[in-house]
Amino acid sequence: MPKMKTHRGAAKRFKVLKSGKVKRSRAYKSHLLTHKNAKRKRRLRKATYLIGADAKNIKRLLPYS
Repeated sequence: MPKMKTHRGAAKRFKVLKSGKVKRSRAYKSHLLTHKNAKRKRRLRKATYLIGADAKNIKRLLPYS
C-alpha cells in the first residue's frame, strides 16, 4: 500500500492528542476585535475539541498523527 499524504491545511489547524481527541482553535479571533467585549475575546482565546463525525473526518486527513 502506498504512503498516505497528510492534508497540509488540516495539519496546520488541528492537532490529534494522545487521548484521540482533536484539538482546534476558535474562529472569529483574528480581526474586528474592537466591538467585541473582553469576556468574548477571552473565551475565543481558549482552544476546544472536535466531537463525533467532525473528529473522525479530520483524523482521516491526518493519518500519521
